[in-house]
Amino acid sequence: MKKLLIANRGEIAVRIVRACADHGVTSVAVYADADLNAMHVRMADEAYGLEGDKPADTYLNIAKLLAVAQRSGADAVHPGYGFLSESAAFAQAVIDAGLTWVGPSPAAIAMLGDKVQARKLALQVGAPLVAGTADPVTSAAEVRAFAERHGLPVAIKAAFGGGGRGIKVAWRLDEIEGLYESAVREAVTAFGRGECYVEQFLDRPRHVEAQVLADTHGHVVVVGTRDCSLQRRNQKLVEEAPAPFLSDEQRARIHRSARDICAAAGYTGAGTVEFMLSASGAISFLEVNTRLQVEHPVTEETTGLDLVIEQLRIADGLPLSITETPVPRGHAFEFRINAEDVGRGFLPSPGPVKVFDAPSGPGVRVDTGVDAGSQVPGSFDSLMAKLIVSGATREQAIARARRALKEFRIEGLPTVLPFHRAAMAHPDFVSADAFKVHTRWIETDFANGEAAALRPDPLPDTALLRTAIEVDGRRLALGLPAVLLSGLASVACGPGIAPAEARVADAAALAAPVSGTLQGWKVADGDTVAQGAVVAVMEAMKMEMQVVAHRAGRIAFAAAAGEAVAAGAVLAAIG
Repeated sequence: MKKLLIANRGEIAVRIVRACADHGVTSVAVYADADLNAMHVRMADEAYGLEGDKPADTYLNIAKLLAVAQRSGADAVHPGYGFLSESAAFAQAVIDAGLTWVGPSPAAIAMLGDKVQARKLALQVGAPLVAGTADPVTSAAEVRAFAERHGLPVAIKAAFGGGGRGIKVAWRLDEIEGLYESAVREAVTAFGRGECYVEQFLDRPRHVEAQVLADTHGHVVVVGTRDCSLQRRNQKLVEEAPAPFLSDEQRARIHRSARDICAAAGYTGAGTVEFMLSASGAISFLEVNTRLQVEHPVTEETTGLDLVIEQLRIADGLPLSITETPVPRGHAFEFRINAEDVGRGFLPSPGPVKVFDAPSGPGVRVDTGVDAGSQVPGSFDSLMAKLIVSGATREQAIARARRALKEFRIEGLPTVLPFHRAAMAHPDFVSADAFKVHTRWIETDFANGEAAALRPDPLPDTALLRTAIEVDGRRLALGLPAVLLSGLASVACGPGIAPAEARVADAAALAAPVSGTLQGWKVADGDTVAQGAVVAVMEAMKMEMQVVAHRAGRIAFAAAAGEAVAAGAVLAAIG
């Protein structure tokens, strides 16, 4: 390949741009309107607009992405992670367009991306796993029947998802219906498909995974393990490599199962096989992620491999740089730096980045998609950057992590940095004798004493107003930022009073907990609601959250389903 289209945004797009530079490949970025001045756009050799703000209109739009590939002369496509990275249809469309797809074959993506089929394959090769439905369920009643047969808790999971989205855990029978509907909605929003399956949920398990590389020459190598147990809302916050506190037998079982599953699937490229490890030591296969993982840097730091360049080499038909599992060199942690308010239950908080002072020094690496002056929009994922810290031992890596987290300074919007600092001081996580963290540790064991952060300033209007102009007899498309035109208008018309957003003004007002989209109302306009009742559902940064009534009374809507609202804006009045 000579020219690579990066079908993604943010820090992973920046990461791939850098790998292209190292590998001697020209990089092509794409951007939604809100990403016009994003770091990945500025850093790439070329950049093309996708004309839109929503994921469905931009980074999930296959036709637009292929049109950019043709227009730019790209001969290959890298999907990053998230968006279309696990779409067999996108992979096939790229191949049908005569381009090189940097990833596994469409057949392997379809087989392993279908979590139900992946479970069947795991059973065939003898990998361990808990009870689950043989096929996707079609109703909440089927979920309830499974729970009554196998017991609670049960996990409702998107059959074609990943990254922790589209997963809901039911601990009571009476919450199954609402959670099933929520899982389907999240799956449709994140992956474009709503099918879900059900399996037993292991209480207080660890999340351990194996990084796999496979080339077109028949080599399948497990590169190493990672622990990703520190999660909130089933999405990872802290990862480390190699996975600590595993017995030789457990590590060997994980390696063997991961390799056997990928070999049986005819896998090529980088992939991750995920497992749950129960408190009793039992291992259960979870899923295969047919893409690069967010946490891939900890494996790079402990093996010396560049996993993105390995992906490019494999796509070009070259053999792997390694033929067997490398011996880990030291230990590494990754901290996801998300735009979330820890004091408000990790509430997504889009906003402007006013200060971004990253740490440095021995063993410190920062992969970022933002810098000072960036805007973090509410339409996309909350991940801004990743802090990766390594050391000769786990103890040294912990000490360096504490130092780096103390140095890290971000202002303008809430981040999860306060949580990371607290976690690296907690004996459950950093003890040299035991590892007591599990996937629900934040919800059940972590005493969150962090105060709610100040609300970030509203983001400027990032829409581009498009028109056509003629230059030297040639018609050209022109996109101008709406905020620029409004600024010119204010200068031309003199000072005036800008329309103010509706904000909470009295006790009757029900405020939006976050900037995002009002997905829909769970009650009718004019209904009488009880305090604490779920009245609406909002979506922000690809996460769904419930809006509950702050008082009892009759509700009067002030916002419509599908409307974008700012944090603190009035959704309804309850009087």
